[in-house]
Amino acid sequence: MLTASMSIKPNNHRIYQCKTDKKLELLNKVILDNSNLDILVVCSKESQIIKNALENREIKVIEDKELIKNKDLKCEMLISYDLPIKNIVYTARLSKATKKAIILLDESEQKDLYEIEMLLGRAIKQEKIEGFEYEKSEPKDIDPKRKTMSKEQIKEVAKKRYEEKTGEPKEKTYDKPKRDYGDEDKKSYDKNGKKNWDKKKKAPNKFLGKDKNGKAIFSGKSGDRNHHYDGTPKTSGRTINIKALKPKED
Repeated sequence: MLTASMSIKPNNHRIYQCKTDKKLELLNKVILDNSNLDILVVCSKESQIIKNALENREIKVIEDKELIKNKDLKCEMLISYDLPIKNIVYTARLSKATKKAIILLDESEQKDLYEIEMLLGRAIKQEKIEGFEYEKSEPKDIDPKRKTMSKEQIKEVAKKRYEEKTGEPKEKTYDKPKRDYGDEDKKSYDKNGKKNWDKKKKAPNKFLGKDKNGKAIFSGKSGDRNHHYDGTPKTSGRTINIKALKPKED
């Protein structure tokens, strides 16, 4: 739908980067460089101020509300002095141009350009004209001392700045010191640094007597259950009397 109402080629659709306070100067320059074309200047407001600043008084300057009403309006070159309040309105501007379309764009307007480019489905090529381009932002001076400072010194400087700014000391966090294991001591710790506690030696299982049923009672649980009833452990395994198991002959 948008492409059907636009006849200009993408290569003839450009953005000139320009600070707001230099836009009128650049506008006069662009008009002079394209004096052979039928030019229309469109803005969102204050069209009369722009018209009064033009060197060529024959150039027509209108606002968006007037442009939308005039459906039959056409021009060979359209110059957008600024961006419209709504991105859809820019497509109405663009539909009036038959050969070229230019936008004079301040750096602060770059954020509003994104929605227009999304609507058009493509990015608009940006150009810089000498003397009108954005001022380059100077990088912040880097403290030469910082380059030679250690990590601990940098932390101390940051801590001091924090205390000066907030008026309260920054809570210090302590790193857990790593345990220095000796060769002999290493065996007592696992890979995570936890103590490998030696198994406690079991106390000897003592015979305490017999219960009311005549069963032997011992001081602790162990594998020493095969005791004689007097408490002395058995020294041999279980023996089976073969003869006793043989059936008696009649």
